[in-house]
Amino acid sequence: MMLDKQILRIPGPTPIPPRVEHALGQPMIGHRNPQMGELHARLKPKLAKIFGTKKDVMILSSSGTGAMETAAVNLCKSGDEVIVVVTGAFGERFADICDAHGLTTYRLEMNWGTACTPEKLKAFLREHPSVKAVFMTYCETSTSVLNPIKELTDTVRSESDALVAVDGVSCIAGVEANMDDWGVDIYVTGSQKAFMLPPGLAFVAASERAREAFKKNDHSRFYFDLNKYAEKIENNSTPFTPPVSLLFGLDEALNMMMEEGLENVFKRHRLMSNMTRSAIEALGIPLLTENKYASPTVTAVKPEQVDAEKVRKILIQDFKIYVAGGPKHLKGKIFRIGHMGYCSPADVFEYIAALEVAFKKAGANIELGAGTKAAQEIFLNA
Repeated sequence: MMLDKQILRIPGPTPIPPRVEHALGQPMIGHRNPQMGELHARLKPKLAKIFGTKKDVMILSSSGTGAMETAAVNLCKSGDEVIVVVTGAFGERFADICDAHGLTTYRLEMNWGTACTPEKLKAFLREHPSVKAVFMTYCETSTSVLNPIKELTDTVRSESDALVAVDGVSCIAGVEANMDDWGVDIYVTGSQKAFMLPPGLAFVAASERAREAFKKNDHSRFYFDLNKYAEKIENNSTPFTPPVSLLFGLDEALNMMMEEGLENVFKRHRLMSNMTRSAIEALGIPLLTENKYASPTVTAVKPEQVDAEKVRKILIQDFKIYVAGGPKHLKGKIFRIGHMGYCSPADVFEYIAALEVAFKKAGANIELGAGTKAAQEIFLNA
């Protein structure tokens, strides 16, 4: 076995394309050099297209969690009432961030593995008519649920003047965002998932309403003050030193997406999700989420015949394929497959075939080849 080879099929960090790796290794330049301004000028229209906005997307040196906190502290101040839609561990994280900054946080709790519905959000908004903002998770990485952001945003708009902030960390660049058309006020995401980069960059897209809220908000912040980022990005810069090499890589990753065409990028992610889910179902192994809630970027598998952790260990020991475990109360009950970014249908065939072996060795009563056949049929009929 090639001991130095590992195949990442976790929901982030994800594999990095060779083109991007090459770009990351370009010679260093000063972050205030004219070349950096030219780089930002190239990045801005491509990032705006990913987010579906005419506004400049702000770039932070941060993880996705830093971007989530940035959204909270720029939109709201201590004492403001907010709703957080909790559909899993990262919805809980958004709520914890709001609590940490003294916001009055109302949690709309959903069963893990189900999406929030407009009807449930509408009822909750009517119970809390004074909220300043509603925080949601687009793809709940911990459960593989994709929340219906357009419909949920429409619901907020019909019931209140609350701002809408969306964590899109594990799906933006793999699914449509359509910020302007859907009326989302803030999207945040990170670099290490569908953007095909190492961790270290975060992106914040903000509406005009959100930008007005930033200006009026007197909540304490310094490094994560989005007023500074909004001002600097207009002049093709950042307020603080960025990770220059990651920006080189971002430029190339965005070039790859533009060459493929965003519609094709989104279709590829949906195809890989359908192939994966059909394969698991054909093996008789349960999935955590229903198809109507399924994310195109990550799939949560809930085996009942065998231990999920045993399957994960076999994948690593026999094939050096890494999938993620379950968080919190789902630990040991599920595993999660990431199929986003630098991933293709060929990669799906690879991990499905390996999964069949792992399930068999773990003691599951499955038919070898059934999952692969199901994935092949989905691919052929796409």
